[in-house]
Amino acid sequence: MASADSRAELQCSVCLNIYTDPVTLRCGHNFCRVCIDRVLDTPEGSGGYSCPECREKFPDRPALQRNMKLRNIAETFLSAQPKQEEFGISCTHCVDSPVPAVRSCLHCEVSLCDKHLSVHKTSPPHILTDPTLSMESRKCSVHKRILEYYCTEDETCVCVSCSMIGAHKGHEIKSLDEASEKKKEILRNILQNLLTKREETEERVQSLQEHKRNIEGKASGDTERVTVLFKDLRRRLEELEKKVLGEIYGRAQQVSRYMVDMIRDLEIKKEELSRKMRHIEELCNMTDLCDTEDGDNEDRERHEKLLHDGGGLGVAGVLHTGLSDIITEVNVYFPIQGAADILLDVNTANNDLYISDDRKTVSMSDVDQNRPKTPERFQDYSQVMSGQSFSSGRHYWEVDVGGSGGSDKWIVGMCYPSIERRGLQSVFGYNNKSWGLYRDGNQHFVIHRRNKILLPTNPSSNRVRIYLDYEGGRISFYDLCDPFRHVYTFTTTFTEPLHAGLCLWEGYLKICRG
Repeated sequence: MASADSRAELQCSVCLNIYTDPVTLRCGHNFCRVCIDRVLDTPEGSGGYSCPECREKFPDRPALQRNMKLRNIAETFLSAQPKQEEFGISCTHCVDSPVPAVRSCLHCEVSLCDKHLSVHKTSPPHILTDPTLSMESRKCSVHKRILEYYCTEDETCVCVSCSMIGAHKGHEIKSLDEASEKKKEILRNILQNLLTKREETEERVQSLQEHKRNIEGKASGDTERVTVLFKDLRRRLEELEKKVLGEIYGRAQQVSRYMVDMIRDLEIKKEELSRKMRHIEELCNMTDLCDTEDGDNEDRERHEKLLHDGGGLGVAGVLHTGLSDIITEVNVYFPIQGAADILLDVNTANNDLYISDDRKTVSMSDVDQNRPKTPERFQDYSQVMSGQSFSSGRHYWEVDVGGSGGSDKWIVGMCYPSIERRGLQSVFGYNNKSWGLYRDGNQHFVIHRRNKILLPTNPSSNRVRIYLDYEGGRISFYDLCDPFRHVYTFTTTFTEPLHAGLCLWEGYLKICRG
């Protein structure tokens, strides 16, 4: 106990550690210089000062006297103590040979090893805790009794005297265990909420990272597509430039030759008139000169038309058409709106065709579908139209035409609703009311008015894009290889709404969303 008593006498009541550079107040109590300075730097509400231990009041900040003797005693005591970090807190009773403590008794203010713990009293008022050096902090500063309870109103630990006769009398008091468990429950709930929020935050981070990767991938793909597009646009513009310049040169040459011929004719006419004038002068009295007017009116009209033609060579149409084709290419590469949601109209489907439930796929069926023979149904050929029609704007849709189970003979395109429903004239492309891309075996054609145009290069992918510019009067077909490849464009003036159309002789065709 002597060692424990010595430690208690050498402890600063503020930090509960052995004195460091101790100083003395006028009341005689000692403190570490740093500790008492910190206390005095925070004066009481009245503006005065007081001793943290005896509460003696000082009107002015008290002078601090260094206690050299106490400092020497504290340093001697510390030098005689074994280093705590070697084994933590030592047993208070094992003075000669320090032994690690396993428990501390708050009542006796001692720390105990296994040997001394076995003979120590464990019944109340003895309270055992984990080994600690700051036992004083577990006692009430007023009553010097162990803090066993918790005041819920003031949210502080109190001793039994505080709850019965002290400042906390009449307050709601709970045992430390009960208050601790309730506090732990609150902290567990807070922890659970924080865990949930952290998981949500991690999910958001992962989602944003995935979105970032998708954006980067899309940017990479768009960069490649734009590079290919502009390379193609430069080639197309160079070709258009050469074509327009060629047209200008050719038409200028044509006009030049025409003007040379006119000048030659006029020079001949001029010589003829000069000859006649000389003859007139010789014949003075002759007045029958009507033959000199022959051809004058016709020559004059040709001359007037040539001079008042505006000087143009008629190449604006070639230039506008070429530029319009290039703009169409850009719209196909980067459409302003998404693909049209094409749904097949079962009411138009031939009875040899099976239409999927989602109305996106059409396939040949060995079983007659036995649908009613209505005026809008195709009777003789395996065809079907879309339910949607387009009477304005720009639109595109795509068809899967290959792959396993695909067809080697099909037609995809667009048609007017007034197309015939029976006979050869009802087949897409075999009339003036439909336009189609036609595959027959290993050959591909475009077809309109029964006029087949063999394509120099067959599409290499299994998907075809059909692009419609209604106001521009264009239906274009594209091979969706990498990069896109333009196949063919029909140009006309549309007079009715347009429907998508599919025709096949085997396998299946499937509409895609793009």
